[in-house]
Amino acid sequence: MGKQFSILGTYSLGTPIKSHIQMSATNKAILEKANQAIREGDNEGFLAHCTDDTEWIFIGDRILQGKEAVRQYMVEVYAEPPTFMAENLIAEGDFVTAIGKITLKDETGEAASYSYCDVWRFRDGKMAALKAFVIKD
Repeated sequence: MGKQFSILGTYSLGTPIKSHIQMSATNKAILEKANQAIREGDNEGFLAHCTDDTEWIFIGDRILQGKEAVRQYMVEVYAEPPTFMAENLIAEGDFVTAIGKITLKDETGEAASYSYCDVWRFRDGKMAALKAFVIKD
């Protein structure tokens, strides 16, 4: 059974379209707030927007299970806050996709630029999962 629309509209599993759109906008705002915390070097501020059981999958690289694993990753990779620009944020229901550029310090301490596509899944107003596609420029 696919999507059904009426005058008021419903979107899969009976979620009203208005509620679906509001959820998408809320999740997008949460991601923007979390990203601002990263820019400011506030890892704990970012982590406050993640579920305790968050799972991050970096395609072709690593998988992080749980908030503590993400915290350790951030200590290692974000020792100096990265600079990044989300060129597009696309929200749909429980998902927000961010496409952009990020610059991080590499293993030698030199700035390295990457293009990324992050697909975030939200649950109860928090980031529950990330599937990240990251390519060095």
